[in-house]
Amino acid sequence: MSELSPHSPLSVSELNRQVRRLLEVSFMQVWVTGEISNFSCPSSGHWYFSLKDDKAQVRCAMFRNRNMFVKQRPRDGEAVTLRAKVSLYEGRGEFQLIAEGMELAGEGELRRAFEELKLKLSREGLFEESRKRPLPAMPKQVGVITSPTGAAVRDILTVLKRRFPAIPVLLFPVPVQGKEAGPAIVAAIASANRLNACDVLIVGRGGGSLEDLWAFNEEPVARAIAASAIPIVSAVGHETDITIADLVADLRAPTPSAAAEKVSPDQAEWKHRFLVYEQRLGAAAQRLLRQEGMRLNQLRERLKHPGRRLQESAQRLDDLEMRLHRQAQNLLSARRNQLTHLHDRLLASSPKQSLKNRYATVDALDHRLQTAVLSVLRHKSQHFAKLCGHMEAVSPIATLARGYAIVSDENGQIIRSEKEVRTGQKVKARLSDGEIHCEVIAPA
Repeated sequence: MSELSPHSPLSVSELNRQVRRLLEVSFMQVWVTGEISNFSCPSSGHWYFSLKDDKAQVRCAMFRNRNMFVKQRPRDGEAVTLRAKVSLYEGRGEFQLIAEGMELAGEGELRRAFEELKLKLSREGLFEESRKRPLPAMPKQVGVITSPTGAAVRDILTVLKRRFPAIPVLLFPVPVQGKEAGPAIVAAIASANRLNACDVLIVGRGGGSLEDLWAFNEEPVARAIAASAIPIVSAVGHETDITIADLVADLRAPTPSAAAEKVSPDQAEWKHRFLVYEQRLGAAAQRLLRQEGMRLNQLRERLKHPGRRLQESAQRLDDLEMRLHRQAQNLLSARRNQLTHLHDRLLASSPKQSLKNRYATVDALDHRLQTAVLSVLRHKSQHFAKLCGHMEAVSPIATLARGYAIVSDENGQIIRSEKEVRTGQKVKARLSDGEIHCEVIAPA
């Protein structure tokens, strides 16, 4: 056997944890398009499904706090676009996407409208590079047209403050979503041009669905940007979001933060004045960062984000719930088979069959009894007839049949001698077939 590595081997759970961290750091956020399959929604309200195309598929999870904002629950076979984080389900070592947003296939109408307007404005030359103006190298004031409460304005102000805090910022607050957003943006561009207080304008907002960003795809907004005398930087959504405003603007920035980077000057020319201070400060900062980085890594190893733990626990709970459901179904099927077997055995040992057999035995015995009784009766009848024959032979009735008679007086006393009668006495003579009444005329 080969010798083991001197390094301590990783446990499976530790390996999965490190792979998950690597994936989540390498892919901050992605947009993925595909077809829904194997969709399931357990009692927790979380969604689990696969996203596939004709060559591959990937497992996905969309937790309840996110899918509650999707207007319509997706179905198997439906094409969608996901905004998701790349991750790994540590419990099974399964690569998956954690969906943060979903666009259903019904947004195709907006896509067609987008392409039609894009083609129209392109033919008019509004996208030509020749008409786009360069940005000022050192703007005296930067105008920002966006929502005053969104993340975009905070990102812009943060970046400007970091790169060149001396540049003043003038905010033109507008809604960036909904029916009123387009007219408000057009009015803000016109107002900024009338004031003529800014050298450059940043127009934009944070990311979202195609419907969320639609105000920046409206024709009046595009024409207002093209007509502006002040150079405009479009900063709509994330790097993958492309709007009509991006194509018409003098410069397109992938994000609001990137727009702030592009309009603020480079401070390299100022660096030589502060080089010594920067080196000393940088060294101290590096030491502090190393110390805090080591401390942060130690804490990160010990601490898992509660949201992540809740998500993993919820996913594991759903997994256990589905396994429990399958086990219950298997157990119920086994109990049904056992019940059927016991029912068959019960029918086989039922007293009905025993009683049926007993009834058959009783019927057989009854038949034998009747046969035996008839046989005895025949035998007794024959014997009786024989005795009757003997009796007939010695019977007085038989004697009477030969011409004799039995004479009795009126009281039924047998008269055996002529001395027992008198003249005129009433007597009865018993013959073989009846009686006759006689009167004695005279003794013989």
